[in-house]
Amino acid sequence: MSDTLEMGPIDYLIVEFPREDMRGEGLPLLVDLVERGIIRILDLTFVTKDLDGTVTVLDVADEDADGRLDLAVFRGASSGLIGEDEITEAAAVLTPGTSAGILVYENTWAAPFVTALRHNGAQVVASGRIPVTDLLEVLETAGSSS
Repeated sequence: MSDTLEMGPIDYLIVEFPREDMRGEGLPLLVDLVERGIIRILDLTFVTKDLDGTVTVLDVADEDADGRLDLAVFRGASSGLIGEDEITEAAAVLTPGTSAGILVYENTWAAPFVTALRHNGAQVVASGRIPVTDLLEVLETAGSSS
């Protein structure tokens, strides 16, 4: 990998929500993260999973122009990292009758830090994420034992 390439760590999220409740309330916050240079969206795909398990990829736009879920700002956010295999994998964890957003993003805030580490011969050998629900459970347990 070229030393001139400055990229932050790449993460993904699969966010499931009830199909009838696709209001897009988090989308302005996602746009804000991009505009402030904190993340860069590499891929954003929306899917639905019917009650019979059929998975459909949705077009990233507000097709009926009703203003409820305006995704046009994300049109073209496709690096190719999300393909059929990744959609199939993501769909396997979804509850039938729901929809989901599959997001792959670069943590651009970390790019200078990671680049500096790489220039000094360091490398990331492990990475992970603690689910918020696990953290809240631990905090709740610690609070009740005091």
